[in-house]
Amino acid sequence: MQRQGPAPARGMITMVTDPDRGLYRLMSWLSPSFPVGAYSYSHGIEFAFEAGDVTDADSLLAWIEGILEFGAGRLDGVLFRCAWQAMASNDEALLAWAIDTADIMRGSREMALENSAQGAAFMETLQKSWHVDGLERLNQLHAQRARPVSYPVVVGAAAGLSGIDQDKALTAYLHGFISNLVSAGVRMIPLGQTAGQQILFALEAAVATAVKNLLAASITDLQANIGSAAVMVDWSSMQHETQYTRIFRS
Repeated sequence: MQRQGPAPARGMITMVTDPDRGLYRLMSWLSPSFPVGAYSYSHGIEFAFEAGDVTDADSLLAWIEGILEFGAGRLDGVLFRCAWQAMASNDEALLAWAIDTADIMRGSREMALENSAQGAAFMETLQKSWHVDGLERLNQLHAQRARPVSYPVVVGAAAGLSGIDQDKALTAYLHGFISNLVSAGVRMIPLGQTAGQQILFALEAAVATAVKNLLAASITDLQANIGSAAVMVDWSSMQHETQYTRIFRS
């Protein structure tokens, strides 16, 4: 077996050109075992359940599909793609736009927390555990612009710096995003684990379509059409802020 060389020095940019290594990183970074605390957020599903809007597998599927197509799923996809592109092409202006937009385009206080807390946790773990040099500038820009670290921005930036294919990275990120929502619904309603897998299978085409649309559009078009139109999801998240009994942070 060929031995790998020593870990790269801190000042070097680590570009992953081996597709197997890129896959390994994606699986590790977006695994439930990566400590970002995703399990503690429901993205408003907890209140939607209490309000009677999400009560079974069919309504959970429709709710998550709406988030993916019209809500934070699309917003995060745009931010992820822009951060990936910014790092891959050394475009600091685009990176600054992604950082600012990630902070101001959240529908509620809890959605902002969901974004920033996971982003900070991902960044901290990445810097302590993985050799992805080049993230220092991302941290500096966040500090200069007085913005919290954004989860899709930092994951997209790490994937871009690591040379991981954009389509695979974006697919993996969106899969992780919807998987957490499915998990929250399975625990909240509750549903069986098999039902949760059936929902993930039903969303396979929706994720593929989302990725295709995000990659087909130009960066300029994505910037011009940024935002969320998932009104009921945003409203549920706002109501969750004052929900009397709850087990999720959002």
